[in-house]
Amino acid sequence: QVQLVESGGGLVQAGGSLRLSCAASGADLSSYVVGWFRISPRKDREFVALIDSRGGYSYYSDSVKGRFTLSRDNAEHTVTLQMNSLTIEDTAIYYCAASWRVSTSASYYESWGQGTQVTVST
Repeated sequence: QVQLVESGGGLVQAGGSLRLSCAASGADLSSYVVGWFRISPRKDREFVALIDSRGGYSYYSDSVKGRFTLSRDNAEHTVTLQMNSLTIEDTAIYYCAASWRVSTSASYYESWGQGTQVTVST
């Protein structure tokens, strides 16, 4: 089973950018779809974005579409979530997760990272 570790969270002003990384070990990440989810005090776990195993297809929630971009480097076993034009609504703990299928449902993701905090200030 693949193990995932997120990094890159932090504090940023509204309108700023952050880049989150998801690093994999223990298995070949190129076999997995990678999704990002977030949890905030005001919302339950929310789907953010996903990228398929080869990086040819990505899908974004309406709340981040046009602002967030996913990419992956299977040779380096990493997936990157570039977040631009951040708002206070983006404040949350962000998790990456791995799945065998393309899905926005967290129930299909079998491996999860520990999460990284993103805080957007006004």
